[in-house]
Amino acid sequence: MGVLMTVEDGIAEIVLDRPEKLNTITPDMYRELGDAFIRVREDPSIRVALLHGTGSRAFCAGGDLRESLPRLVDGEYDISEWDAAHLKDIGLFKPVVAAVDGWCLGAGLEILLGTDIRIAARTAIFGLPEAGKGLVPAGGTLARLTRQIPYAKAMDLLLSSRRIDAAEAYSMGLVSTVVEPEVLLKVAWEKAIALSRQSQQSLQVIKESVMRLGDMPLSVALHAEAAYGQKAFLSPDAHEGLTAFRDGRSPNFSSRAQKSYQRQ
Repeated sequence: MGVLMTVEDGIAEIVLDRPEKLNTITPDMYRELGDAFIRVREDPSIRVALLHGTGSRAFCAGGDLRESLPRLVDGEYDISEWDAAHLKDIGLFKPVVAAVDGWCLGAGLEILLGTDIRIAARTAIFGLPEAGKGLVPAGGTLARLTRQIPYAKAMDLLLSSRRIDAAEAYSMGLVSTVVEPEVLLKVAWEKAIALSRQSQQSLQVIKESVMRLGDMPLSVALHAEAAYGQKAFLSPDAHEGLTAFRDGRSPNFSSRAQKSYQRQ
């Protein structure tokens, strides 16, 4: 129970494993999740992370109302201690795929906003209940949400505490895809495997540049983009990709050739 992580064939599977409590997150789980994301960043054998919860009732129904939140309100924690779990400015430029079923509320939605590709079951429910409890969603949401979806939609979620279904989440751009619950993990794994076969150099340059350029004035961002592009174009992967295209074969990117850890 807690946060589980296994690594196989370049994919790190990270699981919020507290199904009897709807995968609500405790202080220990925040630390474990942050450690997992840092390992993804540091381990050269890991190319993609796949994040999901145990069971179909919840991805994560929020912070634990008996442990995490009371201790935070009492001043026992500085919320910045949980930055890594929220993927806040830790330099993780590898793709993170999330598979969401059931409740995705509060801290669960905050964690989701740090991921890149979000696949939701039709039965998933999303919401930010903090304002109704005298709290605020400060795990990256106040900075991220209005940058990821339209302002009026974001403010409705933030201020009203209302819950939305997967169809509405998709319509506002909160998730990438909606699928039937029984195929959720299959689709998420297929996406993770497909990403793991791409040029890891390209994926990381793309993700880093998108994250870095978004806050720059356009004229500055366009110049910076050229520097990121040049970095990729001069890489062994670029040479291999063009050579493979010329030869009519699949590329064998050196960036995905790191020896993988075995499932633990």
